[in-house]
Amino acid sequence: MVLPDDLNSWWNLAIIPGMPCSPLRYYEAGPWLLALRNALRYFPPEIQKKLALEFAEELRLYGHIYMYRFFPDIEMRAYPIGEYPCKTKSAAAIMLMIMNNLDPSVAQFPQELVTYGGNGQVFSNWAQFWLVMYYLSEMTEEQTLVMYSGHPLGLFPSHKYAPRLIITNGMVIPNYSTRDEYEKMFALGVTMYGQMTAGSYCYIGPQGIVHGTVLTVLNAGRRYLKAEDLSGKVFVTSGLGGMSGAQAKAAVIAGCVGVIAEVDEAALLKRHKQGWLMEISNNLDHCIARLRDARKNKVALSLGYHGNVVDLWERLVYELDTTGELLVDLGSDQTSCHNPFSGGYYPVQLGFEEAKQLLSTNPGKFRTLVQESLKRHVAAINRLADKGMFFWDYGNAFLLEAQRAGADVEKRGANKTEFRYPSYVQHIMGDIFSLGFGPFRWVCTSGDPQDLATTDSIAMSVLEDSIRQGVSTSVKQQYHDNIRWIREAGRHSLAPVVLSRDHHDVSGTDSPYRETSNIYDGSAFCADMAVQNFVGDAFRGATWVALHNGGGVGWGEVINGGFGLVLDGSTEAEERAKMMLSWDVSNGVARRCWSGNDYAYETICQAMKDNATLKVTLPHKVVDENILEQALKR
Repeated sequence: MVLPDDLNSWWNLAIIPGMPCSPLRYYEAGPWLLALRNALRYFPPEIQKKLALEFAEELRLYGHIYMYRFFPDIEMRAYPIGEYPCKTKSAAAIMLMIMNNLDPSVAQFPQELVTYGGNGQVFSNWAQFWLVMYYLSEMTEEQTLVMYSGHPLGLFPSHKYAPRLIITNGMVIPNYSTRDEYEKMFALGVTMYGQMTAGSYCYIGPQGIVHGTVLTVLNAGRRYLKAEDLSGKVFVTSGLGGMSGAQAKAAVIAGCVGVIAEVDEAALLKRHKQGWLMEISNNLDHCIARLRDARKNKVALSLGYHGNVVDLWERLVYELDTTGELLVDLGSDQTSCHNPFSGGYYPVQLGFEEAKQLLSTNPGKFRTLVQESLKRHVAAINRLADKGMFFWDYGNAFLLEAQRAGADVEKRGANKTEFRYPSYVQHIMGDIFSLGFGPFRWVCTSGDPQDLATTDSIAMSVLEDSIRQGVSTSVKQQYHDNIRWIREAGRHSLAPVVLSRDHHDVSGTDSPYRETSNIYDGSAFCADMAVQNFVGDAFRGATWVALHNGGGVGWGEVINGGFGLVLDGSTEAEERAKMMLSWDVSNGVARRCWSGNDYAYETICQAMKDNATLKVTLPHKVVDENILEQALKR
């Protein structure tokens, strides 16, 4: 890979901009002037006049200045680490991960720097991309690059044991962390939505979430259907985008019949071409026939329905009403409901193109139709659930937005984080998190498939050794599921892409409607865990760390953090890994233990036996609940 030698030459790069993904937004003149002034800060005065005209046009059309002129005229992909023009391996690894996040075969809207989730960005504009690549090419082991919501503040003196990169995204004063304020600040170019792994440079495509999705489907079968074998069982859901695209592959690995609705034909074709989706149909009659056949013959199938998921759910209700046959066993949803009124959810009343047009011309009407659609969506799910189908919220704010729309999702006598249906964390992944398990991933920076196979073999041997040494039944199940995952991932051609994890994990995320939805001591809305995780990882050896507002369930609804850790085989890297990873897991398990989770209590007690320097405050249970009421009556 070849990059220009000096920063100024990069300003000469230019291509024709592509289609934007962001909806039209209108702002009064004052903020427009400020947005332009902010954007021109990146450029010397002699070219500002020309750029001001271009940027003003982008602002008028798209509500944001992406600086399309500077879209890189290079093949954007993850090159082998040795090809990056850097002074340190750490900087080269970060470059690799950034370019992977923007690879057109990976990113949802690469020209808008959106990796996944509709608006989860790597950077806010292309000038930031070039500046970051320049700084990384110059960085030494005595410097740290500081990132403010996509903006590279600069290289600052540090030391070799400090992180090479510190990222914060969307860190807004709490009272101003609303959607409306986000839209204004994003237009000004002063903040951005980094999702979870887009703005932290740790996304590896849907394969990064396949692992967790497989575990979710398997454990849903165990919990709801009392079944280890899911052959002949039907899982209906929606979404084949950046994260949701994992559902099709996960269904097949789990052995069930997966029917996934998607309104965007480009997303369907992309997943089909990649081999993640077996079949595509825009005909509901055909979909029902294929579902019945695969169900009867117990054949694993991933079928993409090109249409609105509400139509699919309502057709399943029709089949129930006319034949008495319940054709679906498990259900969920992975539309981008964290962003429902800006293209994350499309209303059933309109076709895809018609809906996009309405979004641009009449966003208020679009919002009304979305909320009406959500009510129909839930009504169909409720009808099927009443007959035995099991549904869960996949942490995309579906039930939260449905509630706000007036849909029937209330759970009587519940707290504000509970609905008629559980989140997958409350019923499935929460206990797995409490055992200390979560979606870690490693990236083979050589790009050599053989290196991936070698690391897979090492990982499996460690898991198998742990089982032989003796572990609890619940932990053994997780080890076996992970061994199954590694074997199946190889068979299903999941491509190789630095040790990292999804922010959706044991310790990384405070999200009351998802990751911490099974925290019942009143602290579900507190964000100490995620912030402590970010800080603790930083001084225990992480190569880079990130802290984000928003991710998964949306802006203002969650605080989450992640890390990247370069392992180069050195003794120093081994010590960093031992210290940092132990903290990264123990932090969340200890918090979950304190909240009253029995699995977490068992896990952290075992961890303290294994490590004499770990001392965790353990909770005492209130054995006699009567003393509480008696005390309050006095």
